Amino acid sequence: MSIDPRGLLRAMFDAAVAAAQPERVIGRFLPDKPKGRTIVVGAGKASAAMAAAFEKFWPGELAGLVLTRYGYAVPCKKIEIAEAAHPVPDANGEKTARRILQTVQGLTKDDLVVCLMSGGASALLALPAEGLTLADKQAVNKALLTSGANITEMNCVRKHLSAIKGGRLAAAAAPAKVVTLLISDVPGDDPAVIGSGPTVPDPTTYEDALAIVKRYGIAPPAAAMRRLEAGADETPKPGDPRLAGGEVRMIAAPQASLEAAAAVARDAGVTPVILGDAIEGEARHVAMVHAGIARQVARHGQPAKAPCVLLSGGETTVTVRGKGRGGRNAEFLLALAVALEGHPRIHAVAGDTDGIDGTEDNAGALLAPDSLERARAMGLSARAMLENNDGYGFFAALGDLVVTGPTRTNVNDFRAVLIDPRHA
Repeated sequence: MSIDPRGLLRAMFDAAVAAAQPERVIGRFLPDKPKGRTIVVGAGKASAAMAAAFEKFWPGELAGLVLTRYGYAVPCKKIEIAEAAHPVPDANGEKTARRILQTVQGLTKDDLVVCLMSGGASALLALPAEGLTLADKQAVNKALLTSGANITEMNCVRKHLSAIKGGRLAAAAAPAKVVTLLISDVPGDDPAVIGSGPTVPDPTTYEDALAIVKRYGIAPPAAAMRRLEAGADETPKPGDPRLAGGEVRMIAAPQASLEAAAAVARDAGVTPVILGDAIEGEARHVAMVHAGIARQVARHGQPAKAPCVLLSGGETTVTVRGKGRGGRNAEFLLALAVALEGHPRIHAVAGDTDGIDGTEDNAGALLAPDSLERARAMGLSARAMLENNDGYGFFAALGDLVVTGPTRTNVNDFRAVLIDPRHA
């Protein structure tokens, strides 16, 4: 059997992204038309594409405002699309978040609010809680991004420093009915974590947020620390009557994208093994585990015989200690390269389905058996670059970055490790 590893890996990544495109899935999840008005709000990297798809399928009148990342806008006829910075918020995010909050106020029980949420919303909806400034929020976000905290922990802190997250948007919309359409980018697909859950009850507390800050040695600005320590004005909790009657509909999630990639593998005669859609941990540690399983396939034919591809999703973390250009998927692949030491039968791809790995201009990268050899010929040390968190620099030098541009969806990271039988 002849396999083009690079072509197959890229085809699987593209299939994973395509499976989460809003226009493909949103039509099955539309709410019933209300007696009153339909107001559409939302935020995230996929929110503009979700808004365009919603407009296409919605049978009645509507109006609204949606916030997405710079470069991710999609033209809409009735829904205004605004753009702001991600992952560190800016003034446009603050201004638009305030407008979104105002948009849902003053509604009646006959009105419907449709909230379109996807990954990136938490950073984009930068509306500081009372007593805080945008600069405070920016400082906290920067610290969280380099701390090693996972997405659930980061969003717990964000909720308690926000005037819109953690159920506060839904509370402002009461008594209107709120239906939230979600594209999940978080392990476990928890609606309270996706975008920091502006329209769903928040089970976390100020005490939880303070513990996270202390656990990771984060030093927030004084005003933010005072708010966390005071613990006043808690987020709406489960059972809050203002959120009663709200509905959440998951329209796309990592598992469906992994299954789409698995179908591509099967069509190519390769056995897919889905390791999980919610894998977390330090990117380099996750890489070690994937390397061990890949070696087991190559040596013993377990848990499947080659040709086989290991598929996984979720969101790893990177505790930044170096000064290189990174991204968690590039970090994963560079650590995988070091662990595999040029294994002749193992290839891999890792990328963020939103098209941006961290803050870089690539979605991810491709790893081949000769990647280390080619790097050494260029005078590059994979180990040294890994210690400098410079995965981007490593794969850019090899010409092996995966660059897609904005995909306008986001179901988190996609990883595929292919074990080729040709050298068995």
